[in-house]
Amino acid sequence: MAFIIGDLMSPEALPDKTENVSLVQTHISFVLVADYFVYKIKKAVDFGFLDFSTLEKRKHFCHQEIDLNRRLSKELYVGVLPVIFDGRHHRIGEGRGEIVEYAVKMKRIPDEMLMKSLFAKGRLRKRHLKDISKVLAEFHATAMCSADIDKFGDPMLFKVNTDENFQQTEGYIGITVDRNDFETIKKWTDNFYIENRTLFLDRIASGKIRDCHGDLHMEHICLADPISIFDCIEFNDRFRYTDTLADIAFLLMDLEYRGGKGFADILWNYYTEVTGDAGMNSLLTFYKVYRAYVRGKVNSFQVDDKQIFPDKKEEAIGIAKKYFQLARNYIS
Repeated sequence: MAFIIGDLMSPEALPDKTENVSLVQTHISFVLVADYFVYKIKKAVDFGFLDFSTLEKRKHFCHQEIDLNRRLSKELYVGVLPVIFDGRHHRIGEGRGEIVEYAVKMKRIPDEMLMKSLFAKGRLRKRHLKDISKVLAEFHATAMCSADIDKFGDPMLFKVNTDENFQQTEGYIGITVDRNDFETIKKWTDNFYIENRTLFLDRIASGKIRDCHGDLHMEHICLADPISIFDCIEFNDRFRYTDTLADIAFLLMDLEYRGGKGFADILWNYYTEVTGDAGMNSLLTFYKVYRAYVRGKVNSFQVDDKQIFPDKKEEAIGIAKKYFQLARNYIS
């Protein structure tokens, strides 16, 4: 894969004119950032909850990414393009040669208009929070629901997610998560299911289990006109089929992670004015703990990624520790 990405870092290898190409990596993707477009290539990884291990699966999930994200970013997602090897070089786009990968093509968004950027620069305003709350409230009210989706609101089925989180982070105890914090969060989570079963069932009865975004944090919201919310979960339905409260909890948690609790409170108040979800504090806390733990987990995965440079791994360790500590602080 390094050979492919090395070729694609050349402007001539991309289908649209550009003078610059930079690379951003996550635990599951290579993202080539050009002047006007972005090209995302999925890594050949299998984490159990995510399987991109074959070319055919990566192609399928590229198309899933386009279809699902157009719900909240109609103009942003352009399409899926093949990565071609002509025997000497790799390039993105149609032409002669062997198809070796697929890339999701997106319009490049202005980084300075990302929610996280506005917050970092002290430019996030109440009007932004109100606009976001309206978009999310409408999305949650109209997102697909069904009897099959409702099943994912059952506490014992949702417990599959948290059990998986704890199993997959055991190997990082002492590296990114403190053992005492791990055991405390796990015990609290397991007890919450037992003591609050009716809360989960009431949410199902209220029609609150929907096909949501699943990865709703500040880096995925662009506050240009219109607002674009992108990069939802495409690789596993059970991470999207969830309580709308779990979806908004991700964004509230991310604001609090960055020191914006006051902004989180304002956003929550705006959102509940439309949805009527006020008074759900205990369940909201549960989902914040879950979301913070998930972020700690995915950053921990970068420790074992051989394609990520050592300095980036150290950065990921620091970020993971902070998310795990936040999860612990929510239940203190």
